[in-house]
Amino acid sequence: MIGPAPDRLVRWLETVGGGLQGPVTFEKFAGGQSNPTFALDVPGGRYVLRRKPAGVLLASAHAVEREYRLLKALHPLGFPVPRPIALCEEEDVIGSAFYIMERVEGRSYWDGSLPDEMPAARGLIYKNMIETLARLHRYDPDTVGLGDYGRPGNYFGRQVARWTRQYRASQTEDVPEIEKLIDWLARTVPEQGATSIIHGDYRIDNLIFDPAGGQVVAVLDWELSTTGDPLADFSYLALNWILPRDGLAAIGDVDLERAGIPSLAEITELYCQLSGRPRVSNPHWYFAFSLFRLVGIVQGIRKRIIDGNASSREAERAAQKLIPLARAGWDQARRAGASA
Repeated sequence: MIGPAPDRLVRWLETVGGGLQGPVTFEKFAGGQSNPTFALDVPGGRYVLRRKPAGVLLASAHAVEREYRLLKALHPLGFPVPRPIALCEEEDVIGSAFYIMERVEGRSYWDGSLPDEMPAARGLIYKNMIETLARLHRYDPDTVGLGDYGRPGNYFGRQVARWTRQYRASQTEDVPEIEKLIDWLARTVPEQGATSIIHGDYRIDNLIFDPAGGQVVAVLDWELSTTGDPLADFSYLALNWILPRDGLAAIGDVDLERAGIPSLAEITELYCQLSGRPRVSNPHWYFAFSLFRLVGIVQGIRKRIIDGNASSREAERAAQKLIPLARAGWDQARRAGASA
């Protein structure tokens, strides 16, 4: 529901300047499972506020300060991210740290099958999505001031350890497939092949597109961003070609040729061509890792539901995916050579 912004927030906005003067209207966006996001409208323009959720949080999660730093680095390069406006680290303003960014106008797609588009438009949208990811991965983190944005080396080893800790911190039940994944992934970590900026949750519903030409005009939700192996980003995106259609980003059982959507082989070829990365002969380890990481995210949502501070009405639906994702992850592990 649209309503007036909290008084403390209004007073803080007025100290920022740049047209951020009252009256201010304040409305929560319906989507999103992690950092609550709000529309801010003032007489001089339209903005977006992202904040940490309320309640007890997992260590290193929901770091809006990092998101803001990344936007500050990428926006001057012409990469499609919203222009950052201001960061507030004082928790007494609205109860947690938050930042303000511009509101980018365009079209969002929640359903990866793009049912309202023609085949030619679908193909263009997906090709632009792949081109934008490849462009992100071509940036040298040191050159753009993000050399210390993540720890150097052994990216997948550190990520397996991190998501194991995150899962354990929010674990609510015993899932045999997850236990096997934790053991197998830690024993079979591949060497890191390159280092780039990693979005961490790159998928079609975290992008805004130009309705006229299908170009990506904004990449959103950088909460999980870091520096690391670009294969982590690409394999996570590619999961949507493996997982069954769910009305969201997954398109695994869509007739892609008829829909005009490029196949997994085609997006892989395009990504490698545009990014300069070599093809991976056996991608199943990376798919297993990406599914395990997704399990960790979903488990965190489930725990926040139990604790009463989930940030979206869609959180329960997301949490129901935990067991199917765990089983899919172990299936990919077995395809990569894991034994029962």
